[in-house]
Amino acid sequence: MTTTQAPHTETAILGAGCFWCVEAVYLSIKGVHSVRSGYAGGHTEHPTYKQVCTGTTGHAEVVEVTFDPAIISYAQLLRIFFTLHDPTTLNRQGNDVGTQYRSVIFFTDEAQQKTALEIRDEIGKSGLWNAPLVTLIKPLTILWPAEISHENYFAQNPGNPYCQAVVAPKVLKMRKAFAELQK
Repeated sequence: MTTTQAPHTETAILGAGCFWCVEAVYLSIKGVHSVRSGYAGGHTEHPTYKQVCTGTTGHAEVVEVTFDPAIISYAQLLRIFFTLHDPTTLNRQGNDVGTQYRSVIFFTDEAQQKTALEIRDEIGKSGLWNAPLVTLIKPLTILWPAEISHENYFAQNPGNPYCQAVVAPKVLKMRKAFAELQK
């Protein structure tokens, strides 16, 4: 009898505006096992989507990306992150405005912190963006899960006007930009 050992996985906690866009992009990437929406970086315990949308909880909308580092590295996930959203706008992604939409990487250990700083500097010097990056790099203290209605939101709500106008074009752009990493 043989047993199959589950692959080693790691997590990345990323805030790049509305978590519906971020989730939809990462779900299509090879080596990503799951993406869970949540809230991090604030002061309110057990926040709700309605509370976070007010901008008064201090939380950012984030995704927890669980991935196999043998297939995709944390650095590769961060390169996608810095291309996926505009990391030069403070507390804003398009029409989504407020601290809950800030560009932020929450690291879980020193290795992630070091990689996040290196990739942020690499992207900042690359010319990809013609303004300084404002992405915060902070230690994760706690990740509060979002309501289940936010899970796989784009796939579950393709007719939603926000999904059609914002999420779908972003997913298409990223599929082209990172074609070699698509499932």
